[in-house]
Amino acid sequence: MVNTQYKKKLDDLIAVCKRNLRTVDEDLVSRAFTMSLEAHKHDLRASGEPYFHHPYEVALVVAKEIPLDDVSVVSALLHDVVEDTKLELKDIRAEFGETIADIVDGATKITDIFESHEVTQAESYRKLLLSMVNDIRVMLVKFADRLHNMRTVDFLAPDKQQRLARETLEIYSPFAHRFGLARIKWELEDLACRVLYRKEYDEIARQLKSKRREREHYINKFVAPIKKRLQEEGFAAEIEGRPKHIYSIYQKMVKRGKPLEEIYDLFAVRIVLESQDNNDCFIAYGVVTEIYKPIPERFKDYISVPKKNAYQSIHTTVVGPEGKMVEVQIRTKPMHEIAERGVAAHWMYKENKSSLDKELESWINWVREIFEQKSEETPRELMESFKLNLYQDEIYVFTPKGDLKILPRNSTPLDFAFEIHTNIGWHCIGAKVNGRIVPLNTLLRSGDQVEIITSKNQTPNPDWEQFVVTHKAKSHIRKWIREETRKKAEEGKEAWDKRLKKHKFHINEDDLQKFVRASLRYDNVQAFYIQVAEGKVDVDGMIDQLSVREKHPVADAATRAEQSQSLFTKFIHTARDIASGISIFGTSDNFMHQYAKCCNPIPGDEIVGFVTIGEGIKIHRKDCKNVISLRMAESERIVEVNWPPANGADFIAAIHISGKDRPGLLSDVTHAISTYLNTNIRSVNMDSKGPLFDGQFILFVKNTEHLTRIIEKIRKVNGILEVERFLG
Repeated sequence: MVNTQYKKKLDDLIAVCKRNLRTVDEDLVSRAFTMSLEAHKHDLRASGEPYFHHPYEVALVVAKEIPLDDVSVVSALLHDVVEDTKLELKDIRAEFGETIADIVDGATKITDIFESHEVTQAESYRKLLLSMVNDIRVMLVKFADRLHNMRTVDFLAPDKQQRLARETLEIYSPFAHRFGLARIKWELEDLACRVLYRKEYDEIARQLKSKRREREHYINKFVAPIKKRLQEEGFAAEIEGRPKHIYSIYQKMVKRGKPLEEIYDLFAVRIVLESQDNNDCFIAYGVVTEIYKPIPERFKDYISVPKKNAYQSIHTTVVGPEGKMVEVQIRTKPMHEIAERGVAAHWMYKENKSSLDKELESWINWVREIFEQKSEETPRELMESFKLNLYQDEIYVFTPKGDLKILPRNSTPLDFAFEIHTNIGWHCIGAKVNGRIVPLNTLLRSGDQVEIITSKNQTPNPDWEQFVVTHKAKSHIRKWIREETRKKAEEGKEAWDKRLKKHKFHINEDDLQKFVRASLRYDNVQAFYIQVAEGKVDVDGMIDQLSVREKHPVADAATRAEQSQSLFTKFIHTARDIASGISIFGTSDNFMHQYAKCCNPIPGDEIVGFVTIGEGIKIHRKDCKNVISLRMAESERIVEVNWPPANGADFIAAIHISGKDRPGLLSDVTHAISTYLNTNIRSVNMDSKGPLFDGQFILFVKNTEHLTRIIEKIRKVNGILEVERFLG
């Protein structure tokens, strides 16, 4: 029996359900309320209040802010029961049936992923996506769960606050965007921003508050003639200033390196018509542009061509009073509900419920693509695909026959080719955009008509992967690269085995793997075989070297690697200290930054910065392979950085040399270095054992071309087997 206090809570919840849902099974909601209350009766939250308050608030969010159906509300009430109480999934299944039990189970599995910190592992994203594919309501419950957790995050320990906020920005917010839940997305981002960037958040909020009256006064002045004209035309409409959320302002400030005064210069207004006739939006647009001068290139029609998440609206920018730019969005009330509540509102406005499953299926088709190459994709590739699918905006392009294709922003004709059919992508040799032949890496724009030119003799070029952005194109190109790599490696292995046989020398695969990694710096033995196949390895010289090593063992690979890494660490610290930091946006202010370990940039390298969450700016070399994927997936977080001016000073660099030892070798190498442009050698570290040597030279060079020429001269010295830039 529910006591008076909780009876009122139950009545309030049912009242919200009746107000927002098409139908409500009051008995179903009441039974779930009672089960959740009883199961959590001895539990408390970090705030000290009864734990039941949390599932109750989550259910209210589902019923009020993303209303779908009473099953979602019931699942929200029960979402923590299996995880936190003695009740089991079979109890929920017995009481409420398979559907609700499956949703609760899906929500519990997602929680388990995050609680175990598996979220850093690519396979965990698969679990997250798969649970969503099975029933979209799993994610609606999780959105509501995360929203209430972030609203009450202040009661948690600081480290847990940080973790929840990062997960919210990296996972939940982009998912909410894909589901069309704009209101939820904005609040999640602002709440996370408040935790991660509290000082900046408070300052932006303070400045926005201080200018609120000035802003409202201008909006009222702008809106007044529009309201008057729409009333004269017989339209009922709500017109109001559209708030900009703090996190988006913060992102722009970081990206552009500008203060708030220069970022927050665009006023925004939204017109929501009571009408349900889409054509009325175009009439309203005509009214607005008669009063204020429009900027043609800023017009976007998402009504004729909706976004994939069903978003519809007219976007335009006009010149308002005092010459200020004002963004205007025009939509009907049903469009506004879908824009704010996404898939949930789509359910509300769908008259023919028999086709609902098909409609909901289209919302998550993009997820299924991620599983196409499940057995072959590496964790890094999966993560890249995941983020590409979540974050990218869309463009709308057409086939020569006029068929519409929706692609991610920054797509190329090659992405378009793979979107039409895999075989067209395989054999694509060129493209026409709007009748003109263009390069395959041309960026497409909404409205382009694209025609693909193919040849049966064409095969994918490995460089294609650098500029395509769709998962489908990337996965098929990678598949071809893997197959070609496998064939090339087999060819190289065959050639290697033949040379071994000729020299009557034997080395097992494990020992060869260790050698090519430690001494030749190949990632694996397959990479070595490929170099053999391409004739880039002196096979006979290498077998001689291995034969000598067998007779005269040197320090083991682990010891050599440790010594090498120790020297490298000392070297990069010295190099960076000499350069004295990094400059961003043309200034050398002291900002938080770290050097990426994937490419170990040093002065002299061309570099870029990537804005991380909680770790400042990470400095990469411009040619780092990770930067290429970051530019495609999260280009807005790339910032231009530089080493401070060197004032004519040389840069410090390092080279690694190995080969056959002999009298006078060191003298010959130092002579080759020092006689080229009077190069100054800072230090030398040589390790010799028997007839072999291994060494590192640290020297001052003017630029990377200077370093390249020195390496070429050293390669010509008798006895040198390997010489390369030392990158740790």
